[in-house]
Amino acid sequence: MSSLTRWNPFREMEALQRRLDTLFNHEPSRVSGDKDEAMTVAQWAPLVDITEDEKEYLIKAELPDVQKTDVKVTVENGVLTISGERKLEKEEKNKRYHRIERSYGSFVRRFGVPENADEAKVTADFKDGVLTVRVAKHEQARPKTIEVKVA
Repeated sequence: MSSLTRWNPFREMEALQRRLDTLFNHEPSRVSGDKDEAMTVAQWAPLVDITEDEKEYLIKAELPDVQKTDVKVTVENGVLTISGERKLEKEEKNKRYHRIERSYGSFVRRFGVPENADEAKVTADFKDGVLTVRVAKHEQARPKTIEVKVA
């Protein structure tokens, strides 16, 4: 005897999203919701901008509501790793939560360090919820200006 299952298009979309996450090597999505609303919220990872100039590579990561003590930056074997945790506020007795959409928990972002970067010269600053990591370039990799003399 078989039973009928009610078709839920969102369940199929969630399954497709999980397959795509696996294909592109992303963290899996998690589903949260209640009887009023169900939604898919991606695992949290900070957004990052990476730029370069003639002296260095600059990485800026958005880390709102993350404490400086909860962030770690390491460079090892050609990989720069930014890791940390955004902690969920402790539930208060007189506070009712109607919706929690922001993601919390641990995160890890890894980036390959270019060959012309000096792994020994990495600095990190944290201000106003933005982590700024600077990776200096090797001296020989920097462009040199040569003065042209007129004879």
